[in-house]
Amino acid sequence: MIRIFRHYVSTVYLGLMAVEMVVLSAAIFIGAHLRFLRADGWQAESDWWITALLFAFTGVILNAALGLYQRAAHRWGMAELVLRLSLSFIFATVGMSLIFYAFPDLFVGRGIFGFAVLFSLLALLGVRLLFCRFVDSARLKRRVLVLGAGELARRILDCSQRLPANLNLVGFVRMGGEACQIDGERLIEMNVPLRELAEREDIDEIVVAPDDRRGGLPVDEILDCKMQGIEVVDLLTFFERELGIVKIDCLHPSWLVFSDGFKMHSSLVLKRLFDIAASLGLLAVTWPVMLATALALWIESRGKWPIFYRQTRVGADWQLFQVVKFRSMRPDAEKGGALMARPNDERVTRVGRFIRKTRIDELPQLWNVLKGDMSFVGPRPERPEFVEKFAETIPYYAERHRVKPGITGWAQVRYQYAESEQDTLEKLQYDLYYVKNYSLFLDFLILLQTVEVVLWGKGAR
Repeated sequence: MIRIFRHYVSTVYLGLMAVEMVVLSAAIFIGAHLRFLRADGWQAESDWWITALLFAFTGVILNAALGLYQRAAHRWGMAELVLRLSLSFIFATVGMSLIFYAFPDLFVGRGIFGFAVLFSLLALLGVRLLFCRFVDSARLKRRVLVLGAGELARRILDCSQRLPANLNLVGFVRMGGEACQIDGERLIEMNVPLRELAEREDIDEIVVAPDDRRGGLPVDEILDCKMQGIEVVDLLTFFERELGIVKIDCLHPSWLVFSDGFKMHSSLVLKRLFDIAASLGLLAVTWPVMLATALALWIESRGKWPIFYRQTRVGADWQLFQVVKFRSMRPDAEKGGALMARPNDERVTRVGRFIRKTRIDELPQLWNVLKGDMSFVGPRPERPEFVEKFAETIPYYAERHRVKPGITGWAQVRYQYAESEQDTLEKLQYDLYYVKNYSLFLDFLILLQTVEVVLWGKGAR
């Protein structure tokens, strides 16, 4: 993992992206060779490199938007992989067609482009199959040793299903007199110095996770391992890097004070410009959809219900504002009091169910972004009733209101819809990661992942 603008990015998937960039760039020239296989005297045009690079850039961006560079991608079956790659190439073909229409000099011919698309689709499928075999190789997995076998160390096992596949938890070493929470077969007895143990087990990384650091932590031995090139991290940094969260049940205030990040205020002007540009761009594309939605809602209610729904939400610094959405529930939906949305919610109308599933009901919030009440990317805006309750029961919940709420966000693209207090706590961990590691680069990644969320209907209620 490396950090790009404070966000952790997998070097393995960066390498995959680079390989696919090369394949897509070469596809235009290979397509030309296939098109003129039996022709003599032809040669590539000098400006084909521009088309090749545009095709490669478009393909990689769309692959990212469809989740093909997420660390869970290698677990997909063949049908899922083919579907997502095919969708990516369909969108890429449409995008390149628009580019050719706007800039005719870049057009390389239908035959060449057709062969290029076919070759690149087959080539990327082959690259993906090799990649899946590569990342699942036990010899290439990062071997991790955990110092600790108590409550904190057990939380690594609790999250083991969410950890990336290139991690191999070799074992846990009990520290001092901590109460053991790890099964015996996972325990490793430290009957030799830590450096010798790490060399014997071929350890790449040590995670320091004892319940009590004051008793029996071998600082000198850990330092010795560090000097030998073995990576050493604390538990909070491990979760932040591997899961993209700030783990609240391991959190202590000093870590927040002394850790890197929480520098959003230095980029407020750039973020505001980004919000305005993104909102205007999305409005230009989606206004026909919004018009059709308004008409469908008016027809469904026969003009009896308002098309738009306004509700008080909590913004940055606990300022209240009126969020605007398309109405997706009956007017009497909260007659008995405020309730969280739930699966198969009977309060949702027929049109409302569709627009919630496709996130169309969120589009009027672009007006809130343009007004400055919200940002395009940020934590989900919550209602004052829920905020007051969660602030009393969930530690650090108030910190998510240091920034403007957003239409989409890190928690929205990484976790399911919150329908309980436990879900809210889980999403808060993603929100804290966003607040801590904000950058325009992270905003851009979230926008790309939002495309996948919308297309696959993830987390909608």
